Amino acid sequence: MNAKIRQKLADRKRRIDRRLDKTKLGDCDQPQFTASNIHYEVADRTRGLAHGGIGAIHVLARQLGLIDAIDERLHLLKIHLPFHESDHVLNFAYNALCEGTCLQDIELRRNDEVFLDALGARRIPDPTTAGDFCRRFTPADIDTLQDVFNDVRQGVWRQQTDSDFFNLAVIDMDGSLVATSGQCKQGMDIAYDGTWGYHAFVLSLANTGEVLWLLNRSGNRPSHEGAAAAVDRVVAVCRQGGFRKVLLRGDTDFSQSEHLDRWDADGRQFLFGYDAVPKLKAIAADLPAAAWQPLPRLPHYTVQTQPRARPANVKEALVVEREFENRRLCSEEVAEFAYQPTACSQPYRMVVVRKNLSVAKGEQVLFDDVRYFFYITNVTLLEPKQLVWVANNRCHQENLLAQLKGGVRALTAPVNTLESNWAYMVMTALAWNLKAWWALQLPEAPGRWQERHREEKRWLLGLEFKTFVQAFVRLPCQLLRTGRKLVYRLLSWNPHQRIFWRLVTALRC
Repeated sequence: MNAKIRQKLADRKRRIDRRLDKTKLGDCDQPQFTASNIHYEVADRTRGLAHGGIGAIHVLARQLGLIDAIDERLHLLKIHLPFHESDHVLNFAYNALCEGTCLQDIELRRNDEVFLDALGARRIPDPTTAGDFCRRFTPADIDTLQDVFNDVRQGVWRQQTDSDFFNLAVIDMDGSLVATSGQCKQGMDIAYDGTWGYHAFVLSLANTGEVLWLLNRSGNRPSHEGAAAAVDRVVAVCRQGGFRKVLLRGDTDFSQSEHLDRWDADGRQFLFGYDAVPKLKAIAADLPAAAWQPLPRLPHYTVQTQPRARPANVKEALVVEREFENRRLCSEEVAEFAYQPTACSQPYRMVVVRKNLSVAKGEQVLFDDVRYFFYITNVTLLEPKQLVWVANNRCHQENLLAQLKGGVRALTAPVNTLESNWAYMVMTALAWNLKAWWALQLPEAPGRWQERHREEKRWLLGLEFKTFVQAFVRLPCQLLRTGRKLVYRLLSWNPHQRIFWRLVTALRC
């Protein structure tokens, strides 16, 4: 950023620091909220926009070649009157980035003259037209759109200057039920837990949190259905993008033994949970005592100041007082042995975790309970305890699925067929990927600032979607047109604008 902008940001930060100074509280005889005699007027010439960051998002999409790639490869409209395919796709993503939670919220954007001018649009599709666009998709068209996204993300990856970025691509996989209260949606069915709707399958890159592939299925289909073919696609994408090794990671539903030999021969590493069948539990129970080692757990965070005493466990006290059945974890141990699944032609490492639990009622211990958890892998360089840690880190994908459901609102079913809802999920999930690409595009200055910039990039990749929108998209601004320039003049300051301006400057250059 230039010196003038840097000075303005510093002045705004200085003013807010002065107001928040705890040593200068000012008048404390009355409440802080003292505004009165408030009036509203309609501006004559000045025009404002609540989501000023959407312009930078649009510049990012254009710079990455996303808009041109969509129009070049996705052909669903015979005539453009006036919308192109990219207009529809970005309409879904921008609606989510501007805090829209459903198709109907597009109408708010469509009737906002300043929003339309901010994106240089005469008009954008209304909710009905957007739903009709979803219904035009076939499975092949959805695959084409996802291939476009993957080609764009490869370009983003190639711009990364940290060589360690390409050491290992960790690909997580999981299914998620998409519930619907509708009764006439084609392809919906009842799931194992009684939920009516669809069963989405999501492949994500744990390194960056990007959604690599999304597959929609009927609600009663198993989690692993279609997973192997999707895995083959995204592994090819990661290798073409420059990653030297690939690790596949999933729970017990994805330990598909018929594919393990093929993946191992192809040089893919895998680490899957494995069902605790009686045969495996018998093998684990017969292991000698020397085979078991204590399983330490890594701390959830590092204490930055002084450690604090843990507060009283109110829930535990009530459970004991009312003599509810209470299971306590006493210890964890880990061991390993070689195991060859029936569908495999060679053995693999089977890591087993033994959890020793005590079952009590009130103060009285009833009995001990031993449970086993198994992981099958072809990774040879890590110790068993390290493999357990790596496997447990897959739980971060649960947070990603929660963001796609509650933050982006991509895993919903607002349209009337399986394929149209699938298309809606893919296009709306683009908002989440744009957040990741925003972080990856942040420049890293060499020298003493490099580590700080990389830490900011990691922090931004881990942000929740709502926090990202509040920090970098929901920026009140004044919209001006001067000469040939469309100027977004920011009207407020927040602590993250230094990062925002660093990316905006890089995009302009």
